[in-house]
Amino acid sequence: MTFKPTLIAAALALVAGSALAQSQGVSKDTLTIGSIQDLSGPLAGFGKQVRLGMMLRVDEANEQGGINGRKIELKVEDSGYDPKKAVLAAQKLVNQDKIFAMVGHIGTAQNIAAMQVQFPKNVINFFPVTAAREMYEPFHKLKYSFAATYYDQMRLAVPKLVKEKNAKKVCTMYQDDEFGLEVKRGAEEGLKTIGMTLAEETSYKRGATDFASQMQKLSAAQCDMVVLGTIIRETIGGIATARRLGFNPTFIGSSAAYTDLIHKLGGAPMNGLYAAMTVQNPYLDESSQPIRFWANKYKTKFNEDPTVFSVYGYSAVDAFLRAAGKAGNNLTTDSFIKAMDTMVIPPDIFGAAEMTFGPQKRLGSNATRLSQLQDGRWKVVSEYMNINK
Repeated sequence: MTFKPTLIAAALALVAGSALAQSQGVSKDTLTIGSIQDLSGPLAGFGKQVRLGMMLRVDEANEQGGINGRKIELKVEDSGYDPKKAVLAAQKLVNQDKIFAMVGHIGTAQNIAAMQVQFPKNVINFFPVTAAREMYEPFHKLKYSFAATYYDQMRLAVPKLVKEKNAKKVCTMYQDDEFGLEVKRGAEEGLKTIGMTLAEETSYKRGATDFASQMQKLSAAQCDMVVLGTIIRETIGGIATARRLGFNPTFIGSSAAYTDLIHKLGGAPMNGLYAAMTVQNPYLDESSQPIRFWANKYKTKFNEDPTVFSVYGYSAVDAFLRAAGKAGNNLTTDSFIKAMDTMVIPPDIFGAAEMTFGPQKRLGSNATRLSQLQDGRWKVVSEYMNINK
Protein backbone atom coordinates (compact mmCIF):
# COMPACT_ATOMS: atom_id res chain seq x y z
CA MET A 1 0.00 0.00 0.00
CA THR A 2 1.34 3.47 -0.86
CA PHE A 3 0.50 6.83 0.68
CA LYS A 4 0.47 10.16 -1.07
CA PRO A 5 2.77 12.83 0.43
CA THR A 6 -0.25 15.00 1.21
CA LEU A 7 -1.81 12.23 3.29
CA ILE A 8 1.44 11.67 5.16
CA ALA A 9 1.69 15.39 5.87
CA ALA A 10 -1.91 15.42 7.11
CA ALA A 11 -1.24 12.45 9.37
CA LEU A 12 1.87 14.10 10.81
CA ALA A 13 -0.08 17.30 11.41
CA LEU A 14 -2.75 15.30 13.23
CA VAL A 15 -0.13 13.66 15.45
CA ALA A 16 1.45 17.05 16.18
CA GLY A 17 -1.96 18.46 17.00
CA SER A 18 -2.61 15.58 19.38
CA ALA A 19 0.71 16.23 21.13
CA LEU A 20 -0.19 19.88 21.60
CA ALA A 21 -3.63 18.93 22.87
CA GLN A 22 -2.02 17.05 25.74
CA SER A 23 -1.29 20.43 27.32
CA GLN A 24 -4.76 21.58 28.25
CA GLY A 25 -5.53 25.14 29.27
CA VAL A 26 -3.76 26.73 26.30
CA SER A 27 -5.70 28.21 23.41
CA LYS A 28 -4.77 30.75 20.76
CA ASP A 29 -5.89 33.63 22.97
CA THR A 30 -6.04 32.28 26.54
CA LEU A 31 -3.86 30.59 29.15
CA THR A 32 -5.94 29.14 31.99
CA ILE A 33 -4.39 28.52 35.40
CA GLY A 34 -6.03 27.34 38.61
CA SER A 35 -5.56 27.63 42.34
CA ILE A 36 -7.12 26.08 45.42
CA GLN A 37 -7.38 28.27 48.51
CA ASP A 38 -8.97 28.06 51.92
CA LEU A 39 -11.75 30.62 51.57
CA SER A 40 -14.05 29.28 54.28
CA GLY A 41 -11.97 27.31 56.79
CA PRO A 42 -9.36 27.98 59.52
CA LEU A 43 -6.91 29.66 57.13
CA ALA A 44 -9.52 31.62 55.17
CA GLY A 45 -7.76 34.91 55.93
CA PHE A 46 -4.57 33.62 54.36
CA GLY A 47 -6.39 32.01 51.43
CA LYS A 48 -8.18 35.25 50.59
CA GLN A 49 -4.89 37.16 50.68
CA VAL A 50 -3.11 34.67 48.40
CA ARG A 51 -6.03 34.87 45.96
CA LEU A 52 -5.98 38.68 45.88
CA GLY A 53 -2.23 38.74 45.35
CA MET A 54 -2.64 36.35 42.42
CA MET A 55 -5.45 38.45 40.97
CA LEU A 56 -3.32 41.60 41.13
CA ARG A 57 -0.50 40.01 39.12
CA VAL A 58 -2.91 38.46 36.58
CA ASP A 59 -4.61 41.83 36.06
CA GLU A 60 -1.23 43.52 35.57
CA ALA A 61 -0.22 40.93 32.98
CA ASN A 62 -3.50 41.20 31.09
CA GLU A 63 -3.31 44.99 31.06
CA GLN A 64 0.05 44.58 29.29
CA GLY A 65 -1.38 42.21 26.68
CA GLY A 66 -0.90 38.87 28.42
CA ILE A 67 1.90 36.39 27.77
CA ASN A 68 2.88 35.84 24.14
CA GLY A 69 -0.51 37.25 23.11
CA ARG A 70 -2.52 35.08 25.49
CA LYS A 71 -4.64 36.62 28.24
CA ILE A 72 -4.38 34.87 31.60
CA GLU A 73 -7.54 33.36 33.07
CA LEU A 74 -7.39 32.49 36.78
CA LYS A 75 -9.82 29.95 38.25
CA VAL A 76 -9.94 29.63 42.06
CA GLU A 77 -11.73 26.97 44.10
CA ASP A 78 -12.26 26.68 47.87
CA SER A 79 -10.97 23.70 49.87
CA GLY A 80 -12.05 24.89 53.32
CA TYR A 81 -8.56 23.58 54.26
CA ASP A 82 -9.93 20.04 53.94
CA PRO A 83 -7.91 17.55 51.84
CA LYS A 84 -11.12 15.80 50.71
CA LYS A 85 -12.55 19.08 49.45
CA ALA A 86 -9.20 19.84 47.82
CA VAL A 87 -9.58 16.66 45.76
CA LEU A 88 -13.04 17.76 44.58
CA ALA A 89 -11.70 21.23 43.79
CA ALA A 90 -8.80 19.74 41.85
CA GLN A 91 -11.16 17.50 39.88
CA LYS A 92 -13.22 20.52 38.85
CA LEU A 93 -10.20 22.61 37.89
CA VAL A 94 -8.39 19.82 36.05
CA ASN A 95 -11.27 18.00 34.37
CA GLN A 96 -13.88 20.73 33.89
CA ASP A 97 -11.96 24.02 33.73
CA LYS A 98 -9.03 22.33 31.95
CA ILE A 99 -6.32 24.33 33.72
CA PHE A 100 -2.75 24.27 32.40
CA ALA A 101 -1.18 24.47 35.87
CA MET A 102 -2.09 24.63 39.55
CA VAL A 103 -0.46 27.74 41.03
CA GLY A 104 -0.11 28.80 44.67
CA HIS A 105 -2.30 26.07 46.20
CA ILE A 106 -2.32 26.52 50.01
CA GLY A 107 -1.76 23.72 52.51
CA THR A 108 0.43 20.61 52.74
CA ALA A 109 -2.16 17.83 53.02
CA GLN A 110 -4.35 19.62 50.48
CA ASN A 111 -1.56 19.78 47.90
CA ILE A 112 -0.62 16.15 48.39
CA ALA A 113 -4.25 15.14 47.84
CA ALA A 114 -4.70 17.33 44.76
CA MET A 115 -1.49 16.09 43.14
CA GLN A 116 -3.11 12.67 42.77
CA VAL A 117 -5.69 14.32 40.48
CA GLN A 118 -3.28 16.63 38.65
CA PHE A 119 -0.34 14.45 37.76
CA PRO A 120 -2.18 11.78 35.74
CA LYS A 121 -3.48 14.66 33.59
CA ASN A 122 -0.01 16.22 33.23
CA VAL A 123 -0.96 19.34 35.22
CA ILE A 124 1.97 21.10 36.90
CA ASN A 125 1.93 21.93 40.64
CA PHE A 126 3.64 25.32 40.77
CA PHE A 127 4.82 27.16 43.90
CA PRO A 128 2.39 25.78 46.48
CA VAL A 129 1.99 27.94 49.60
CA THR A 130 3.50 25.50 52.08
CA ALA A 131 7.04 24.86 53.28
CA ALA A 132 6.76 21.07 53.36
CA ARG A 133 9.45 18.89 51.80
CA GLU A 134 6.80 16.88 49.94
CA MET A 135 6.30 19.83 47.58
CA TYR A 136 9.53 18.87 45.79
CA GLU A 137 10.43 15.46 47.26
CA PRO A 138 10.38 12.81 46.02
CA PHE A 139 11.32 14.23 42.63
CA HIS A 140 8.54 14.58 40.10
CA LYS A 141 8.84 16.51 36.85
CA LEU A 142 5.58 18.36 37.57
CA LYS A 143 6.57 19.64 41.05
CA TYR A 144 7.99 23.16 41.51
CA SER A 145 8.47 24.69 44.95
CA PHE A 146 9.93 28.01 46.10
CA ALA A 147 10.07 27.98 49.91
CA ALA A 148 12.82 26.81 52.22
CA THR A 149 11.27 23.99 54.25
CA TYR A 150 10.36 24.29 57.91
CA TYR A 151 13.13 21.76 58.55
CA ASP A 152 15.79 23.80 56.71
CA GLN A 153 14.58 27.07 58.24
CA MET A 154 15.15 25.77 61.74
CA ARG A 155 18.43 24.01 61.12
CA LEU A 156 19.80 27.27 59.72
CA ALA A 157 18.24 29.81 62.07
CA VAL A 158 18.37 28.10 65.47
CA PRO A 159 22.17 27.68 65.77
CA LYS A 160 22.70 31.23 64.49
CA LEU A 161 20.40 32.67 67.14
CA VAL A 162 21.84 30.43 69.87
CA LYS A 163 25.28 31.91 69.21
CA GLU A 164 23.96 35.49 69.07
CA LYS A 165 22.04 35.14 72.34
CA ASN A 166 24.61 32.88 74.01
CA ALA A 167 21.75 30.54 74.88
CA LYS A 168 22.56 27.64 77.21
CA LYS A 169 19.29 25.71 77.30
CA VAL A 170 17.32 25.43 74.07
CA CYS A 171 13.87 23.87 74.37
CA THR A 172 10.81 23.43 72.15
CA MET A 173 7.03 23.51 72.20
CA TYR A 174 5.57 22.01 69.05
CA GLN A 175 2.28 20.94 67.49
CA ASP A 176 1.93 17.17 67.69
CA ASP A 177 1.72 16.55 63.95
CA GLU A 178 4.00 16.43 60.93
CA PHE A 179 4.34 20.22 60.78
CA GLY A 180 5.44 20.53 64.41
CA LEU A 181 7.75 17.56 64.13
CA GLU A 182 9.49 19.06 61.08
CA VAL A 183 10.21 22.24 63.08
CA LYS A 184 11.54 20.16 65.98
CA ARG A 185 13.67 17.93 63.71
CA GLY A 186 15.18 20.96 62.01
CA ALA A 187 16.05 22.51 65.38
CA GLU A 188 17.63 19.26 66.55
CA GLU A 189 19.73 19.00 63.39
CA GLY A 190 20.86 22.61 63.69
CA LEU A 191 21.79 22.21 67.36
CA LYS A 192 23.82 19.12 66.51
CA THR A 193 26.12 21.29 64.35
CA ILE A 194 27.10 23.33 67.42
CA GLY A 195 27.33 20.37 69.82
CA MET A 196 23.99 20.92 71.56
CA THR A 197 20.72 19.05 72.04
CA LEU A 198 17.23 20.13 73.10
CA ALA A 199 17.23 20.49 76.87
CA GLU A 200 13.48 20.01 77.21
CA GLU A 201 10.48 19.52 74.94
CA THR A 202 6.72 19.66 75.18
CA SER A 203 3.91 19.33 72.65
CA TYR A 204 0.22 20.08 72.25
CA LYS A 205 -2.64 18.69 70.19
CA ARG A 206 -3.86 20.65 67.18
CA GLY A 207 -6.63 23.00 68.29
CA ALA A 208 -5.33 23.41 71.86
CA THR A 209 -5.94 26.78 73.52
CA ASP A 210 -4.37 26.31 76.97
CA PHE A 211 -0.57 26.25 77.14
CA ALA A 212 -0.06 26.72 80.89
CA SER A 213 1.31 23.23 81.58
CA GLN A 214 3.67 23.40 78.61
CA MET A 215 5.11 26.78 79.58
CA GLN A 216 5.39 25.80 83.26
CA LYS A 217 7.41 22.75 82.21
CA LEU A 218 9.78 24.84 80.06
CA SER A 219 10.08 27.50 82.75
CA ALA A 220 10.93 24.86 85.38
CA ALA A 221 13.68 23.58 83.07
CA GLN A 222 15.11 27.14 82.97
CA CYS A 223 15.04 27.27 79.16
CA ASP A 224 16.52 30.49 77.80
CA MET A 225 15.44 29.83 74.18
CA VAL A 226 12.24 28.17 72.98
CA VAL A 227 11.72 26.90 69.42
CA LEU A 228 8.04 27.18 68.54
CA GLY A 229 6.53 24.60 66.19
CA THR A 230 3.37 26.70 66.23
CA ILE A 231 1.18 28.60 63.77
CA ILE A 232 -0.90 31.67 64.74
CA ARG A 233 -3.20 31.06 67.70
CA GLU A 234 -0.70 28.75 69.40
CA THR A 235 2.17 31.19 68.94
CA ILE A 236 0.14 33.98 70.53
CA GLY A 237 -1.27 31.75 73.29
CA GLY A 238 2.07 30.20 74.15
CA ILE A 239 4.00 33.46 74.36
CA ALA A 240 1.22 35.30 76.22
CA THR A 241 1.08 32.47 78.79
CA ALA A 242 4.86 32.58 79.25
CA ARG A 243 4.79 36.34 79.81
CA ARG A 244 2.07 35.96 82.48
CA LEU A 245 4.25 33.38 84.25
CA GLY A 246 7.22 35.77 84.20
CA PHE A 247 8.99 33.37 81.82
CA ASN A 248 10.80 35.38 79.14
CA PRO A 249 13.12 33.25 77.00
CA THR A 250 14.04 34.07 73.40
CA PHE A 251 11.22 32.71 71.23
CA ILE A 252 11.83 31.64 67.63
CA GLY A 253 9.25 30.26 65.19
CA SER A 254 9.19 29.08 61.59
CA SER A 255 7.70 30.96 58.65
CA ALA A 256 4.31 29.60 59.81
CA ALA A 257 4.49 32.21 62.59
CA TYR A 258 5.62 34.99 60.24
CA THR A 259 2.39 36.88 59.77
CA ASP A 260 1.03 40.30 60.67
CA LEU A 261 -1.72 38.53 62.65
CA ILE A 262 0.75 37.72 65.43
CA HIS A 263 1.22 41.35 66.44
CA LYS A 264 -2.25 42.49 65.40
CA LEU A 265 -3.95 39.88 67.59
CA GLY A 266 -1.31 39.31 70.25
CA GLY A 267 -0.27 42.89 70.94
CA ALA A 268 2.77 44.03 72.91
CA PRO A 269 3.59 40.67 74.55
CA MET A 270 4.59 39.38 71.09
CA ASN A 271 7.47 41.86 70.79
CA GLY A 272 10.82 40.09 70.69
CA LEU A 273 9.59 37.02 68.78
CA TYR A 274 11.88 35.87 65.98
CA ALA A 275 10.62 34.02 62.89
CA ALA A 276 12.24 32.51 59.81
CA MET A 277 11.12 34.24 56.61
CA THR A 278 12.05 35.27 53.07
CA VAL A 279 9.90 38.11 51.70
CA GLN A 280 9.15 41.19 53.78
CA ASN A 281 5.71 41.96 55.12
CA PRO A 282 4.46 44.77 52.82
CA TYR A 283 3.51 47.57 55.22
CA LEU A 284 1.79 50.56 53.60
CA ASP A 285 4.38 52.92 55.11
CA GLU A 286 7.36 50.68 54.36
CA SER A 287 10.61 52.63 53.96
CA SER A 288 11.30 50.83 50.65
CA GLN A 289 9.61 52.91 47.96
CA PRO A 290 8.90 49.96 45.59
CA ILE A 291 7.24 47.97 48.39
CA ARG A 292 5.30 51.04 49.52
CA PHE A 293 4.08 51.67 45.95
CA TRP A 294 3.03 48.03 45.54
CA ALA A 295 1.28 47.91 48.92
CA ASN A 296 -0.72 51.05 48.20
CA LYS A 297 -1.65 49.76 44.73
CA TYR A 298 -3.01 46.60 46.39
CA LYS A 299 -4.85 48.64 49.03
CA THR A 300 -6.43 50.85 46.35
CA LYS A 301 -7.58 47.83 44.31
CA PHE A 302 -8.94 45.64 47.11
CA ASN A 303 -9.58 48.13 49.93
CA GLU A 304 -7.55 46.18 52.46
CA ASP A 305 -3.95 46.05 53.60
CA PRO A 306 -1.71 43.50 51.88
CA THR A 307 0.13 40.85 53.88
CA VAL A 308 3.00 38.48 53.29
CA PHE A 309 0.45 35.97 51.95
CA SER A 310 -0.63 38.55 49.35
CA VAL A 311 3.02 38.63 48.28
CA TYR A 312 3.17 34.81 48.09
CA GLY A 313 0.23 34.81 45.66
CA TYR A 314 1.58 37.69 43.59
CA SER A 315 5.09 36.21 43.38
CA ALA A 316 3.86 32.70 42.48
CA VAL A 317 1.96 34.05 39.46
CA ASP A 318 4.87 36.32 38.52
CA ALA A 319 7.31 33.38 38.48
CA PHE A 320 4.86 31.24 36.51
CA LEU A 321 4.41 33.97 33.89
CA ARG A 322 8.18 34.36 33.53
CA ALA A 323 8.48 30.67 32.67
CA ALA A 324 5.43 30.68 30.40
CA GLY A 325 6.88 33.65 28.52
CA LYS A 326 10.25 31.96 28.19
CA ALA A 327 8.57 28.81 26.84
CA GLY A 328 7.47 30.81 23.79
CA ASN A 329 4.38 30.78 21.60
CA ASN A 330 4.18 26.98 21.42
CA LEU A 331 3.36 26.58 25.13
CA THR A 332 3.02 22.98 26.26
CA THR A 333 3.79 21.25 29.53
CA ASP A 334 7.03 19.99 27.99
CA SER A 335 8.10 23.40 26.70
CA PHE A 336 7.28 24.93 30.11
CA ILE A 337 9.43 22.32 31.87
CA LYS A 338 12.23 22.94 29.38
CA ALA A 339 12.06 26.66 30.15
CA MET A 340 12.14 25.97 33.90
CA ASP A 341 15.21 23.74 33.50
CA THR A 342 17.35 26.84 32.96
CA MET A 343 15.23 29.33 34.89
CA VAL A 344 16.85 31.92 37.15
CA ILE A 345 14.41 34.16 39.04
CA PRO A 346 16.22 37.21 40.46
CA PRO A 347 15.55 38.74 43.89
CA ASP A 348 12.36 40.80 43.89
CA ILE A 349 11.32 44.04 45.58
CA PHE A 350 10.24 42.09 48.68
CA GLY A 351 13.74 40.69 49.19
CA ALA A 352 13.15 37.10 48.08
CA ALA A 353 16.36 35.17 47.49
CA GLU A 354 17.41 34.32 43.93
CA MET A 355 15.81 31.09 42.74
CA THR A 356 17.30 28.62 40.28
CA PHE A 357 15.87 25.45 38.79
CA GLY A 358 17.19 22.57 36.72
CA PRO A 359 16.34 19.14 35.29
CA GLN A 360 16.71 17.60 38.76
CA LYS A 361 16.25 20.75 40.89
CA ARG A 362 12.66 21.52 41.83
CA LEU A 363 13.21 23.77 44.88
CA GLY A 364 14.07 27.32 43.88
CA SER A 365 15.99 28.23 47.04
CA ASN A 366 16.58 26.78 50.49
CA ALA A 367 17.78 30.13 51.86
CA THR A 368 16.09 31.74 54.84
CA ARG A 369 16.58 34.81 57.01
CA LEU A 370 15.22 36.12 60.30
CA SER A 371 12.76 38.84 61.25
CA GLN A 372 11.91 40.02 64.74
CA LEU A 373 8.81 41.73 66.08
CA GLN A 374 9.93 45.14 67.29
CA ASP A 375 7.40 47.74 68.43
CA GLY A 376 4.54 45.86 66.82
CA ARG A 377 5.97 45.21 63.35
CA TRP A 378 8.32 42.77 61.67
CA LYS A 379 11.90 43.94 61.10
CA VAL A 380 14.41 41.95 59.05
CA VAL A 381 17.37 41.23 61.35
CA SER A 382 19.64 38.87 59.42
CA GLU A 383 21.16 38.24 56.04
CA TYR A 384 20.19 35.10 54.13
CA MET A 385 21.48 31.77 55.42
CA ASN A 386 21.84 29.00 52.90
CA ILE A 387 22.47 25.26 52.96
CA ASN A 388 24.88 23.91 50.40
CA LYS A 389 23.41 20.70 49.02
